[in-house]
Amino acid sequence: VQDLEDMSEFFEDVYLCSAEQGLPAETVISEYAPGQFEITLTYREDALQAVDEAIEFKRLIKGVAEQYGMIACFMAKPFGDLAGSGLHMHISLADAQGNNLMASEDPEGTPLLKHAIGGMMATLNDVLAIFCPNANSYRRFQANSYAPLAKSWGVNNRTVSFRVPGGPLHSRHVEHRICGADANPYLAAAAILAGIHHGIKNRIDPGAAIVGNAYEQVRETLPTDWLTALRALE
Repeated sequence: VQDLEDMSEFFEDVYLCSAEQGLPAETVISEYAPGQFEITLTYREDALQAVDEAIEFKRLIKGVAEQYGMIACFMAKPFGDLAGSGLHMHISLADAQGNNLMASEDPEGTPLLKHAIGGMMATLNDVLAIFCPNANSYRRFQANSYAPLAKSWGVNNRTVSFRVPGGPLHSRHVEHRICGADANPYLAAAAILAGIHHGIKNRIDPGAAIVGNAYEQVRETLPTDWLTALRALE
């Protein structure tokens, strides 16, 4: 709480500038590492609009930070001994009337949601270099660091790669937790949607949801170096 208080003037300006630009900035929280904060942007029906706004907001943060004599860093792992920074993307699919097709009383969501996760898992190694585009990106992948390490999913579980958050049934969706803060949101969103399409088209089963600590349960981990990921992308 004190971290937020210490930065209150900065964040007031961030929200003022966001309102001026029509950017849908919501809540801000102090994250795990010193000087690390997270701000949520409101959902959009248009994926391209959401990504445009993410880029605009990133530039806004950098600009306001400069006015305060600070540097806003979007490296995936700016400090080796501290938590890295991710770009968590939240996805749901709607019908023509705007109804959430992943909504379900089951915390694991609908079959459509599971097929979407299955597709993202199946294509993950092929597009990891898009989600993690720099050598520094791979330093973020460390056990018990809030960064996922494997093709895993679960309900309200922050140790997995694909998390189905809790909450009311109409809000059921997937949180894609792989991307580092250094990812290109346009390419990342395209790769995510392509994976979802692949999963739904082929009705891919993601397997059982992980309950508990995924770091202790998964065996097949993601590539943790840039060169391996680039070769898979080829």
